Amino acid sequence: MTVYTPRRAARVLLVDAGGRTLLFSGRDPARPDHRYWFTPGGGLEEGESPAEGAARELAEETGLRLDPAELGDPVGSETVEFPFDGVWFRQEQEFFLVRVASWEVDTAGFDAIERASVFDHRWWTADELLATDERYYPADLPALLTRALAAAPSADALRGGAPC
Repeated sequence: MTVYTPRRAARVLLVDAGGRTLLFSGRDPARPDHRYWFTPGGGLEEGESPAEGAARELAEETGLRLDPAELGDPVGSETVEFPFDGVWFRQEQEFFLVRVASWEVDTAGFDAIERASVFDHRWWTADELLATDERYYPADLPALLTRALAAAPSADALRGGAPC
């Protein structure tokens, strides 16, 4: 029987003016051949709301600093079960949408495990995700992006590198 460690997390769909979302490429240290793409975000700290965690993780992983109130309401949620570094997690996570005209990713805020397990980043369109053979999480990311973008402000409202 698998024993799961409960975890709450917040993730960010960071989308540029071209409708592309930022994903990081990483691997599980305990399973080096298990490579995948994933959205910015991560586990919540004690007492942290999902919006606070999403804003903190976004700053640490991309350099983009936002007030948690700027994130608005979550655009999706899920519960996932997965192993990472020899531990099985049952993670409840919420997704927030942040739109920017463009953004130069700064990973200087990565922690030790991120520096050891994250190798690259790339901006993906939903169509590119549907066409790739590469693994990404969440598995329904193209549908989540499509729903979130349909409900979000138009790209015409984007300015410079600032979020909308």
